[in-house]
Amino acid sequence: MKNSIIYLAIVLLAACTKVAEQPAGFVTIQGTDLIQPNGEKLYIQGTNLGNWLNPEGYMFGFSRTNSAWMIDLLFKEAVGPDETALFWQQFKDNYITRKDIDFIAQQGANTIRLPFNYKLFTDEDYMGQTGAKDGYARIDSVVNWCKANKLYLILDMHDCPGGQTGDNIDDGYGYPWIYESETSQQLFCQIWREIADRYKNETTILGYELMNEPIAHYFQNKDTLYTLLQPLYKRCVKAIREVDNNHIILLGGAHWNSFFWMFDDWKFDSKLMYTCHRYGGEPTKEAIKEYIDFRDKSQLPMYMGEFGHNTDEWQTNFVRVLKEVNIGYTFWPYKKVDGSCMMGIQRPEGWDSIVVKYSETSRNTYQEWREARPDQATFRRLLREFAENSRFERCQPQTDYIKTMGLGSK
Repeated sequence: MKNSIIYLAIVLLAACTKVAEQPAGFVTIQGTDLIQPNGEKLYIQGTNLGNWLNPEGYMFGFSRTNSAWMIDLLFKEAVGPDETALFWQQFKDNYITRKDIDFIAQQGANTIRLPFNYKLFTDEDYMGQTGAKDGYARIDSVVNWCKANKLYLILDMHDCPGGQTGDNIDDGYGYPWIYESETSQQLFCQIWREIADRYKNETTILGYELMNEPIAHYFQNKDTLYTLLQPLYKRCVKAIREVDNNHIILLGGAHWNSFFWMFDDWKFDSKLMYTCHRYGGEPTKEAIKEYIDFRDKSQLPMYMGEFGHNTDEWQTNFVRVLKEVNIGYTFWPYKKVDGSCMMGIQRPEGWDSIVVKYSETSRNTYQEWREARPDQATFRRLLREFAENSRFERCQPQTDYIKTMGLGSK
């Protein structure tokens, strides 16, 4: 009898341990696959909500003015800080709404990646706000909209403290300072810990992508910087695990999410997966062999977080390859001016001749600002029209593009 009681206690303890490791309702990892709560495999298919909470110049039609702080400065030069803050508020309210998420789900997607700037969780001036920000309110809205549509959500810190890439995409200052700044690293880990604490029980969130496209290839000391990536990842994961053991954590490779050789301890946490990006090149299995090889070596899932901006034929073929090799994907981006996205924004009449032209003008001195500044009333009107044109109802679905994504209306 005593032995039976001991055996029963061991069985119950093992069962409780298993539940703790595989919490109900969360996506989990099984080898190179993601497993949904119902036991079925999850093959990620979806898109990115780029430009909404991390503006990029080309999505407005700009080239020289290409990061969020540059765009913000451009608008402030033209119409002042108050009008710029109003524009950002209208832009954020209009750019992504429940209707956008409903539409994405109707096309057959199952996952959305949400890029955001760390400044949404600090007191730093960003998108018309200082002090208290609306970062959590924006994420909460997307979580609720995704939940209603049975979509999973990946949170992606696209712009990290100090800059993690060293190019315009991290909204920084041309160098990946985070790897040399203790202050930036502390803030990076602190913000992720706070986010994880808030969403630790939210099953709609698939996971946390710690940083986007770390360490560009432009720097002479890039190889040294590459070796600093895994230690920083480990430090941040440790901070997250102090409050959240439920969610998967996604780690991107260096050199535009393309290099993985610097990872030698790829299973330092029990819920890790890796993420790659690919723009251009041949749409073949051989072109992404390094990604496949690392996936097979690590025996962890690999996910193509970004690709796109190519011909219909290229995208169709690449999607076919990704499905063949079991690498899920989210296209970049969902919405911007013109095409090569799911929803195209129409440029207001005069946008190119006034706003885009001013963005390409030399503006290095106050005198140049004064001499180049367009008519303020016209510029204000164009900003408001752009914000209005960003609404779902005003955008144009790019049906052929959506088909190349392996999606289409249900």
